[in-house]
Amino acid sequence: MKWQRRRRSDRVADRRGTGGRGGTTALINLFSFLLGSRLGRIMLVAGVALYFFTGINPLNFLSQAPTTTAQAPIENNQQADFVAVVLADTESYWQAQFEQQKLSYQLPTLVLFEGRVDSHCGSASSAVGPFYCPVDRQIYLDLSFFQTLKQQLGAGGDFAQAYVIAHEVAHHVQNLLGISVQVQQQQSQQPEKANQLSVKLELQADCMAGMWANYAQSKGWLEVGDIEEAMTAAQAIGDDRLQQQAGKAVRPEQFTHGTSAQRTHWFNLGLTQASLEACNTFAPQ
Repeated sequence: MKWQRRRRSDRVADRRGTGGRGGTTALINLFSFLLGSRLGRIMLVAGVALYFFTGINPLNFLSQAPTTTAQAPIENNQQADFVAVVLADTESYWQAQFEQQKLSYQLPTLVLFEGRVDSHCGSASSAVGPFYCPVDRQIYLDLSFFQTLKQQLGAGGDFAQAYVIAHEVAHHVQNLLGISVQVQQQQSQQPEKANQLSVKLELQADCMAGMWANYAQSKGWLEVGDIEEAMTAAQAIGDDRLQQQAGKAVRPEQFTHGTSAQRTHWFNLGLTQASLEACNTFAPQ
């Protein structure tokens, strides 16, 4: 991906090397949020984001959350710069998309951390992978995950990394559009369909990531092999693939993100169609 000498977002908070323990105020706010949203918004949006690559139950990682967000300068290194450029690209793209619908796009913040981080959705270790917290509207990313993506999941390359960021930004878009809340309400009303609805939400985020990839392609930023890198990443994190890698039997009833085939299909649909209408994973198929 051609990313050097382009605009970097100023919405990146660097918490690397700062630790990450906070007070109890934000945890109280989290419980209030849960009650105010009929006990579910965080279980859906943060939960499916935490599961993004691992399938780990995010409730295992909830603890205290910080009272404030530290906004530190980004360290001068190439990987952090790359993240800031990709985030800036998503800002430009989604601002334009929202303007077309006469809506205002509220920029998310992307937090870089190491080892463990406290968010207003609780505390999480790097093991859970990148995640989006709808309470503070922030994306959390440990850069070491990209090594895991390459070495353990076989999905290397800078555009595979860009896909990860674009997917988490898509969860922010879903949050702003009210899609996540609607899904949570449906899950409350039909708990037997909770996993199916989670899959639809995740596949829509993949499709939205594809929409952004279409934009990046139209700008001439992509290089030979970039799309293949993103498709490989989408395939690597399918529920069936992850279950197989864990030495488990493939159990569709446990899927929360979709199969490898579904994830690559919806990313490609967003790439080729580039419209929210095409990304309606909730429509009858």
